Amino acid sequence: MKVLWVINQCIPAIARDLNIEVPNKEGWLTGLSERILEDKDNKIELSVFFNTDYAHSGLHEDSSIKSYGYCDDVEMAWEYDYHLEKEFGGILEIFKPDIVHIFGTEYPHTLAVCRAFNNPKRTLIGIQGLCSVYADHYFDGLPDDVINASTLRDSLKKDNIKEQQKKFVLRGQNEIEAIKLAGNITGRTDWDRKHTGEINPDAEYYFMNETLRSVFYDGKWDFEKCEKHSLFASQGDYPIKGLHVLLKALPKIKKEYPDVKLYVSGNKITGEDSFKKKILIGSYGKYILKLIKEGGLEENVVFLGSLDASKMKERFLKSNAFISPSMMENSPNSVGEAMLLSMPVITSDVGGVRNLLSDEEGFIYPSLDEDLLVRAVKKCFEANGSEAQKTMCEKAGKKARITHDADTNYKRLLEIYESIAGK
Repeated sequence: MKVLWVINQCIPAIARDLNIEVPNKEGWLTGLSERILEDKDNKIELSVFFNTDYAHSGLHEDSSIKSYGYCDDVEMAWEYDYHLEKEFGGILEIFKPDIVHIFGTEYPHTLAVCRAFNNPKRTLIGIQGLCSVYADHYFDGLPDDVINASTLRDSLKKDNIKEQQKKFVLRGQNEIEAIKLAGNITGRTDWDRKHTGEINPDAEYYFMNETLRSVFYDGKWDFEKCEKHSLFASQGDYPIKGLHVLLKALPKIKKEYPDVKLYVSGNKITGEDSFKKKILIGSYGKYILKLIKEGGLEENVVFLGSLDASKMKERFLKSNAFISPSMMENSPNSVGEAMLLSMPVITSDVGGVRNLLSDEEGFIYPSLDEDLLVRAVKKCFEANGSEAQKTMCEKAGKKARITHDADTNYKRLLEIYESIAGK
């Protein structure tokens, strides 16, 4: 069975052969691809389309996996590239896959592959997030003056918050068309099943949980070793991630816990590294700085920048709790990673979060309710060192080890491939 993966970034098995830097993101694909290559009984011949720069684009048949590097500009993710559609058509003639498995719908290459392959019964799309839904929540929790603001950086890039939302709308339009051209969908939550079913009711939906990055399957959070009253948020570089709501709530938390600390990883948007970056700060970054200043949070908020999996795990274990304040998510992998480490989890009640976590396993609050966010954090801190906290964390860890079990998820993937191949 010839299976072609279409992915957003290169995986180590290919990167090592091509001398390409191995990316930090989508590390869960590493374990899955290695599992397929190691399993001699699965009868799968795996090949890969991966997004890369021009220096590494083209056909690669001399590596451990037959692959093709394409160039889809993620900085222009809302623009459809018709040239890419034609390019994929020619390469698909060489690869001749039985199944095309596309991971994610966020970028226009998904639509280009669907059109070029033109075989819905053998096309499988794996849902990660849904831009078409995220667009509806892009302004959640933002005041009108921030939504309408524009900095020098925004003007130069034509990328203020309103324009960012429009780009999500355009990405969503490509996403919707791609889902309509796929006869098979994999998802992991009631949320993604509902939305993809509304877009394409004729597609067959296969439930399949995700296997997370391997480093998170070892180690366990220990209250005695964590920094007390510290929170860790894994992203906060655009409004959907909800950092602004968390920062509006943080001064109220600080009144009771003056030593509270919030660590935020991911792209730095506040420009604190250099004068040039401060000049080129965006509207959202400017608003984040304003909230920090108005809340007297200069000593309470730390931006860490991008972290690899090992550094992320280290930050998880050092923190008193992980918090996901998103305005919309499918099922955030960061929540799953925190659960695997059996640590306290606080999360907004959005999308498919409840497919991951219950009220017995973590602290869940309505996404736009600052007071209930504050209450959730205080309840978490009040439970510090208690048997109730220990029980909650153990339940979360047990649940995550079932949800993200690598063996179960791998077997499920093979079942899905067999089902599609048998059509």
